[in-house]
Amino acid sequence: MNDLKNKVAYITGGSKGIGYGVAKALLKEGMRVALSGRSEASLRKAAESLGSRDRVLTIPSDVGVLAEEQNAVNTILDHWGQLDVVLANAGVGHFAPVDELSVDAWKQMITTNLDGVFYTLKASVDALKASRGYYITVASLAGTNFFASGAGYNATKFGVVGFTQAAMLDLRPYDIKVSTIMPGSVATHFNDHTPSEQDAWKIQPGDIGILVVDLLKMHPRTLPSKIEVRPTRPDKK
Repeated sequence: MNDLKNKVAYITGGSKGIGYGVAKALLKEGMRVALSGRSEASLRKAAESLGSRDRVLTIPSDVGVLAEEQNAVNTILDHWGQLDVVLANAGVGHFAPVDELSVDAWKQMITTNLDGVFYTLKASVDALKASRGYYITVASLAGTNFFASGAGYNATKFGVVGFTQAAMLDLRPYDIKVSTIMPGSVATHFNDHTPSEQDAWKIQPGDIGILVVDLLKMHPRTLPSKIEVRPTRPDKK
């Protein structure tokens, strides 16, 4: 994929944060990008901000519903006729001691963070086989480092890492590349946070965008299948 011009990417959770940062980087490379999310208003706002109207497609979709993800992929194929890159980025987090974590919070994380990456791949795998494409999940360092009040989030992100690595082995025979990116602290709106100048020490969404471009341009004989990325230095409080 050294020449990314006119390649087509699908990004879940693409209206802000990491998804938006990756979309911006891919558009800069001449790609066409489809963004999905549950809020039509947020998707419209993201598309307007990104510009390049002929190269941005927005599709309301809940990754926790297979039929909606299949509709999203079908919409992309109907619109552009191909799908080369899928970034399963949508995710939620609820943090509480395990004895206080609600069943609803647990189920929402399982549905979005874990079911979602499976449904997105399930919906897109045939298109990726046809294009010999790339499937990338956004996990977290929480997928290898457990912490107090993180039982539910840890469970889903450990699951995403395991799922992605097994999928990588399953899909290699079809010349589909599969990787998981495991970021540490990122300056996003995750968990109702509002990014500010105080987040300058964190990874920025655009940094993940550059990383994704680097993965897509990697020589096809080489696959960085699991990438940990963290701030160079922790916050100086």
